[in-house]
Amino acid sequence: MTWSRHRLRTSDEFRAVTRGGVRSARSHVVVHLTLLAQDEAAPRVGFVVSKRVGNAVVRNLVTRRLREIVRPHLAVLEPGTAIVLRAQPGIQDQPFAELRADVDAALASAGRKLARREERSR
Repeated sequence: MTWSRHRLRTSDEFRAVTRGGVRSARSHVVVHLTLLAQDEAAPRVGFVVSKRVGNAVVRNLVTRRLREIVRPHLAVLEPGTAIVLRAQPGIQDQPFAELRADVDAALASAGRKLARREERSR
């Protein structure tokens, strides 16, 4: 699977998701979720891992772990969905299973919030 078609690239795309979407937080991760455009072919994902999390080696490790957690969700998300996962300090010490549970719960919560918002706007 190639990640290039699933990546958010520009700061404008990240800004659109974080400001225009819904937000759900867990202990070490914040998930922002929105629908950018209905004509998009694939869901898109971006990761924000700041220097507060650690040095470059730690930040890359955290990004790789988050990417693997999100990968199965890409098959079930509807086209045009955009997600930004923001890592909080301390995420690097969290066991992978707990991190997966947190991300899954945050994505589910954000999905419910987005569905409620879409329902209200109709």
